[in-house]
Amino acid sequence: MTNPVTITALEGVPFIEIEREFDAPVAAIFRAHAEPDLVKQWLGPNGYETDIERYDFTTGGSYRYAHRNPDGQEFAFNGVFHVVRENDFAIQTFEFEGFPDVVSIESLRFEDLGNGRTRLRAHAVYPTLEARDGMIASNMEVGITEGYERLDRAAASL
Repeated sequence: MTNPVTITALEGVPFIEIEREFDAPVAAIFRAHAEPDLVKQWLGPNGYETDIERYDFTTGGSYRYAHRNPDGQEFAFNGVFHVVRENDFAIQTFEFEGFPDVVSIESLRFEDLGNGRTRLRAHAVYPTLEARDGMIASNMEVGITEGYERLDRAAASL
């Protein structure tokens, strides 16, 4: 059994909180977020291909990638990494190109739980409650849950 994902979207506030524990050290979870070849292994729903155009997980870096479902439909995303502190913290923007100009600001905290375990906490802030609700309605939890299950495997190989 894998560790559960907790996704919290409180009524009336444009935030989403995501939390998941991993049976891998912080350095492995951080590296899986930092290296494009590793990101491709776990990001997104099962059965989707991921093409990374650019991915520079450093302070001031940027990214653009696209998921392609089995029917060939493409979903592209882009953003900027505002702050990246190795094995600790990152702040990034996130934009689904299918809804341009709706940008969230996300923070990631990589917490060492000891004994080779990590807790990853994400906090996403949306420009409006409607934008937040649209993200929830997109079945994001499927992509997050399936992706984190693959992240378990990617981190175990590091």
